[in-house]
Amino acid sequence: MSFADHYRTLAADCDARARHERVPQRRAEWAVLAASYRRLAEQAERNSLTDIIYEPPFKLDDGNQEPDNGPAR
Repeated sequence: MSFADHYRTLAADCDARARHERVPQRRAEWAVLAASYRRLAEQAERNSLTDIIYEPPFKLDDGNQEPDNGPAR
């Protein structure tokens, strides 16, 4: 199960709890929580489409450079 699917499942659970809640303030809180999980699902869906690869900067070695031994003391 993807993160997006997991958040959608949680949102559906919160929606169900809101429908069965008798106290209006708690019903509203469950609805807000469900909306938050739906936003997380959308963000997780967007994040799953992102492909980030880190490559360190290419350092040209022309043979004239001294090796980097860290900071000078």
